[in-house]
Amino acid sequence: MADKQISLPAKLINGGIAGLIGVTCVFPIDLAKTRLQNQQNGSRLYTSMSDCLIKTIRSEGYFGMYRGAAVNLTLVTPEKAIKLAANDFFRHHLSKDGQKLTLLKEMLAGCGAGTCQVIVTTPMEMLKIQLQDAGRIAAQRKLMPEAMNSAPGGPVEVKSPTAMQITRELLRSKGIAGLYKGLGATLLRDVPFSIIYFPLFANLNNLGRRGAEGPAPFYVSFASGCIAGSTAAVAVNPVDVIKTRLQSLTRGSQEDTYTGVTDCIRKILQHEGPSAFLKGAYCRALVIAPLFGIAQVVYFLGVGEFILSFLPKRDN
Repeated sequence: MADKQISLPAKLINGGIAGLIGVTCVFPIDLAKTRLQNQQNGSRLYTSMSDCLIKTIRSEGYFGMYRGAAVNLTLVTPEKAIKLAANDFFRHHLSKDGQKLTLLKEMLAGCGAGTCQVIVTTPMEMLKIQLQDAGRIAAQRKLMPEAMNSAPGGPVEVKSPTAMQITRELLRSKGIAGLYKGLGATLLRDVPFSIIYFPLFANLNNLGRRGAEGPAPFYVSFASGCIAGSTAAVAVNPVDVIKTRLQSLTRGSQEDTYTGVTDCIRKILQHEGPSAFLKGAYCRALVIAPLFGIAQVVYFLGVGEFILSFLPKRDN
């Protein structure tokens, strides 16, 4: 069956609204994921997601769980809009006369969507990670002074910069490339994620359609988005760990630094073992599942089309 045709503006509105709602709901879990992935052996501050959130609230207050949320809320609209719109664009152009796409073509459409979205995803994640991890470094300095004071020259001074300060410093010192640090790792994460997610969602959603031509109920779309999202998230979590480590600019004195993807893989295996690549996996699943479930519900409910229906139509 052919997918329903939706105008590009409606796709962009749907993706943007879904991103805003989703990020607001799950951002604290995403913060815990980042901090769990970044802590290394010898500087372990958190034992679990709940432990991380409890310690964050105690040391930084309730709104400490939303460090970096402003960056995500600002850039998630274009990011999700590009991802969903690009997938539909590629699916439309890969289909022949509205016929159902083969699995290979569904994967190609997902690959195209994942490639397009990194234009926004990479700088968004770069800024978000610095803001999210600043609290971990500050807490480590207070609670584990031996780890922070053992550096040559004395204690490591930890500051909590704003997103604008980080952006200005990166542009001043490294140019636009500074905001795209970790681009390769982001591609290695987002392209396979989309290759897994979009075909899996489409096929799960098709199972719940009402008849041959009817759309799937919203709860089927939500469940399909959650299942496909969490599956894809766990599958690519090792690359997400690598990306998080590469994009982190500030570290404790006893934490490794990395020169690239292969160096990061080698040092993680050497110092932390293979299980380190699964750090934050359940957090990431808990973030992505509702994020994409909400996205698909908004998409299939046609919120964008409803909003556009109130705008005056231009005559040709």
